[in-house]
Amino acid sequence: MKHIIAATLLFATTAAFAQDTAPAPAVAKSALNIDTPIEAIAADPKAKAALDAAFPGMTAHPMYQQFKGMSVKQLQPMASDQITDAGIAKLTAELAALK
Repeated sequence: MKHIIAATLLFATTAAFAQDTAPAPAVAKSALNIDTPIEAIAADPKAKAALDAAFPGMTAHPMYQQFKGMSVKQLQPMASDQITDAGIAKLTAELAALK
C-alpha cells in the first residue's frame, strides 16, 4: 500500500512539475483577451507591453510563476485592488488593437 501511495505522489508531483515548466501555449493575436492565460499574453512582445501598461509589474511580480496560467479575469477577484475594471478595459482595448 505504501508503494502505491508513493508512486501516486511521485506521478502527481512529476505531472505538476511538467505543467509548470511547459512553454506558454501559442495563441493567435486575434484570440488574446482577458480570458487568455497571462503567460500566453506575455509571450507576445506587443501584448506583454499592453499587459505591463495596464498592470505595471505584473510580469515581474514575485508570484508570477504561480498565477501565470490564470487569466486576468480569473486573477482579478484575488487582486481587485490592483486589477481594476479600468485596467481590464484598457487591456481589452489594447489587445483588440493588436488584431
